[in-house]
Amino acid sequence: MTKITPRGIRNNNPLNIRIGNTWLGERQNPTDPAFEEFVSIEYGLRAAFCILRRYIRRYHKQTVPEIISTWAPASENNTQRYIDIVCQRSGITPTQQIQYEDAATMCKLVEAMAFVECGQPIDGKKIEKGYTMT
Repeated sequence: MTKITPRGIRNNNPLNIRIGNTWLGERQNPTDPAFEEFVSIEYGLRAAFCILRRYIRRYHKQTVPEIISTWAPASENNTQRYIDIVCQRSGITPTQQIQYEDAATMCKLVEAMAFVECGQPIDGKKIEKGYTMT
């Protein structure tokens, strides 16, 4: 049986960001018609952190349910299941206010979201690197 590498891992885009913006570290000749592709996973993580920073600072989405309901809308996902897994995996409660400057919490959030998106854990050092690149 052949194991298929998840799309988010193949694209170095572990939070499965859809095509739509220009990002640092984008691949020159992407082949995925729907999702961004990055030259390294750290650049994909950086883009995810940039989006989450905007959610938190500009749109005041500061809890896991607020963030995930926007990131993974019910029209495309089982949003409540996504929220439940992220809260369980990250240890962030559904009512906890998330501040972007709290690097440890942000990294836990992104690790849990990447797990939901890709079905496997992402190296914590790479997640931390993506955060510091923002």
